[in-house]
Amino acid sequence: MKRGTFPVLASNFKKDSEWTVAIAAYEWIQKINKEIGSSGDFRINKVVYNGENDISDLVRKVGPIIQDDLPF
Repeated sequence: MKRGTFPVLASNFKKDSEWTVAIAAYEWIQKINKEIGSSGDFRINKVVYNGENDISDLVRKVGPIIQDDLPF
């Protein structure tokens, strides 16, 4: 389990707070994966922000969307 903080743009947060946080959380998780060299069986179990908002399902959905937008 890993806890941490990550920045989000206030303007994006005001438009769609959960989606903005989900994208930032996904990117933060990917950064940690690269740093620790996690195996291919890595999975996201639970993501909570502000101590009570569970956005785990939303963060899991971010991955395929971001990967579909890659130019290669």
